[in-house]
Amino acid sequence: MSGFGIVLLAAVAALVPLTGLPAFLVVLCAAVVGAVVGIAGGSIPPNLLVALPSRLVNLLENDLLQALPLYVLVGALMNQLRVADSMFSATVRVLRGSRPAPAVAGLTLGALLGPMSGSVGASVVALSRAVAPRLAAGGMAAPARHALVAVASTLGVVVPPSLVLILLADGMLNAHYVAVHVTHRTERIVNTQDVFRGAMVPAALFLLLCLGVAAWESRRAGAPSRSSATELARADALIALAALALIVGLLFGVATGRFLPVEGAAAGAFVLFMVALAGGRLGGGVLGSVLVDVMATTGALFSLLVAATSFTLVFRALGSDKLLEAWITTAPLSPTLLTVLVLVVIGLSAVALDAFEIIFVMVPILIPPLLMRVPDASWVAVLVLLALQTSYLLPPMGYALVMTRGVLGGNVSARATARHVAPYVVAQLLVLGSVLAFPALVHLGQPAESRAAADGAAMSDEEVGRRLQEMLAPPPEVDDSSAGTAAVK
Repeated sequence: MSGFGIVLLAAVAALVPLTGLPAFLVVLCAAVVGAVVGIAGGSIPPNLLVALPSRLVNLLENDLLQALPLYVLVGALMNQLRVADSMFSATVRVLRGSRPAPAVAGLTLGALLGPMSGSVGASVVALSRAVAPRLAAGGMAAPARHALVAVASTLGVVVPPSLVLILLADGMLNAHYVAVHVTHRTERIVNTQDVFRGAMVPAALFLLLCLGVAAWESRRAGAPSRSSATELARADALIALAALALIVGLLFGVATGRFLPVEGAAAGAFVLFMVALAGGRLGGGVLGSVLVDVMATTGALFSLLVAATSFTLVFRALGSDKLLEAWITTAPLSPTLLTVLVLVVIGLSAVALDAFEIIFVMVPILIPPLLMRVPDASWVAVLVLLALQTSYLLPPMGYALVMTRGVLGGNVSARATARHVAPYVVAQLLVLGSVLAFPALVHLGQPAESRAAADGAAMSDEEVGRRLQEMLAPPPEVDDSSAGTAAVK
């Protein structure tokens, strides 16, 4: 019966793109089917499902999840204030006379606004609205526009403190705890700040390489047919400067641990709300529309999280986690090759699943057994992020490329877009390969206690007590399920 859970996992990955149904509905249906089959076959005791409400309550009590609706609100308010338009115009004006100015402005905007867009799909929509028309006005060819928007939309995956990073950090914390609990190691559990700081150097390297590629592509294409620079009103200039200061301060403060993600998101949302209110941008039914968008996006995220929690409970009750754990921990591969194999599986999943779906469904299942062989959780987390970002850009089925074609439309061949996106993919693979070969890149600039986590430093008593309080006690009917209970909150 343990193999049935693997079948359900493969079915989820296949049915999400094939049916077009919401991912949370597919995952929840898979959980129900697994529970029914498991109970009928005697593999799952019926009273095990009584633990599900407690797991969900424990999940929603996580303080870190409070940051999700706040970051979504920040993104919605930025759209209402037309921050993207103002910042793009300001960047082009600063770089006027330079052929790469529109491309550089588009990538910069993706790095600044992507972390708060919510997902790759949301970033594609936002950048297609704010950047693509201006790139067209600057004379950039359609395939090059598609490639640039797709690349810029993925920057929010790795730039701290994106929603993807926040949720992955929480998932890695739980996965690392499970690995330490099963292997009886005494090492410090990775935390959110470790993952944030670990992603900073690789994200900076990739952004610099992308800017270099964009400048090279623009100069190779020759002079634009018409100028994309426009007159910048004083109000737009002030909005651009204020937004830049707010975003940079927010990203830097959260990523460096100056304040918590929830505090940063709350402060940013409050400032933008007051600016929008003072500027008359929230009059009439606008505020209601903004709040509806925020609640819809947040509801979709939490629905998926609840469905994934239900699915992983059934997955472990079927014993599928033990089967997968045996495959990974006994594989005759070195830790590095084993890590590459898991990254390939995650990358293939990204063809059909968005980042949140992978974090909620795949990470709790694949990463704990990997961390039993590879104790550097920060390194693994950053590699997962880079693998996701790479898979989103791989032609012809990369998620970001497919979304960009769907949103921008036009008669643009996939081959032409692939030619323009190829240099960015090479840059991404260079960064991914560098981090894979040199794990120290992830630990640059981290405190000594964070760097020691990769070397097996002892976990403090306070950390042990905190994690134990957060973990749900396993039901007595299921043997050795404490690790499974802790894997997804």
